Amino acid sequence: MVSVHTSPLAQPGTGDAGGMNVYVLNTARELARAGVEVEIFTRATSSDEAPTVEAEPGVLVHHVPAGPFEGLSKNDLPTQLCAFTGGLLRAEAHRRPGHYDLIHAHYWLSGQAGWVAAERWGVPLVQTFHTLAKVKNAGLAEGDSPEPYTRVIGEEQVVSEADLLIANTAAEAAELQGHYGAPEGRIAVVHPGVDLGVFRPGDRTAAREALNLPQGALVVAFVGRIQPAKAPDVLLRGLARLREQDPELSEKIVPVFVGGPSNTDPYWLPRLAWELGLGDTVQWRSPRSGEALAQVYRAADVVAVPSHNESFGLVALEAQATGTPVVAAKVGGLPTAVAEGRSGLLVDSHSADDWADALRKILGDTSLRADLAGNARTHAALFSWRETATGIRSSYRRAAESHATGRLQSAC
Repeated sequence: MVSVHTSPLAQPGTGDAGGMNVYVLNTARELARAGVEVEIFTRATSSDEAPTVEAEPGVLVHHVPAGPFEGLSKNDLPTQLCAFTGGLLRAEAHRRPGHYDLIHAHYWLSGQAGWVAAERWGVPLVQTFHTLAKVKNAGLAEGDSPEPYTRVIGEEQVVSEADLLIANTAAEAAELQGHYGAPEGRIAVVHPGVDLGVFRPGDRTAAREALNLPQGALVVAFVGRIQPAKAPDVLLRGLARLREQDPELSEKIVPVFVGGPSNTDPYWLPRLAWELGLGDTVQWRSPRSGEALAQVYRAADVVAVPSHNESFGLVALEAQATGTPVVAAKVGGLPTAVAEGRSGLLVDSHSADDWADALRKILGDTSLRADLAGNARTHAALFSWRETATGIRSSYRRAAESHATGRLQSAC
């Protein structure tokens, strides 16, 4: 696996680390448990990192030096693709011929490096984009910077060269076809999963005690990177509008934001909270994962996912796995991750009025909230990382067959 811009060992929720980290690490683990040896190549970002780390038996993470350890944003990394690809090729050169059977690249930067390595080694290239530039630019947050044209070109090249593209949902598969001209026969749809052992229902009272949250409050949680694309400001504006419309209900609400800044002014969201008159009610918490993150979900009455775009929406799935309903934007893969009207509510816009309406509907109706919570775990249980890995292994076989057929046709 190639994951250039973010390590699967990094803490999700800050910088460039997010759902892709969770996806890469968990699929690698499940593949290893099924007998597939996985080596993950990522760019080294600290001199303290060991060159190679065993994440667990069967999963190695290689930190490839490429450019300065710190100070490079994701948009700077195309300048280091040559150095990274060189490191990737050198690693294979120390192995016996044919050591690697297949390359699975994550994000477009990895696809560029994987494309070169796949041609050099004569192996199939499987690509998962996680996000697409043309889709992000079509639903850009106000004030957010569009994805550069170099990324669009890079994605088009990888789509053209990959033996197989793995899409998270049927909606993403349609985007690959519509925006990038990807042939339907070279796309496999494999849903991401959730760790149903870690993210499980538990004691809400104990969770609130652990997080020092008031027991009688209505807790609304946001989990993710604090950046315009994730739209935490949309949630704040919806809460501010709700306070104007229903002050009595709003007095009970405690918003909790769990995450860190991602290539943005670290104070932009707290400033907005104070400007909207919510500064004294919002609680800010640092990024976390595993059981500590599950406690956040259990403590919440509802988890909000207002993103402008999500290829899937792992936060929504994790929250539902703990038995907490979700209010999410009706974009990208979220209509798959959330069962509308059964495990959560979907909002068809990012307007303050619509978000206020949705929040009032779920927070003001105890019976509805209980019904959604009762179905949330059942819906989340349809997704697991083991099932995801099974789908990925099937995709690998398809890619290998396609690659072998293509080489035979070329030889003829």
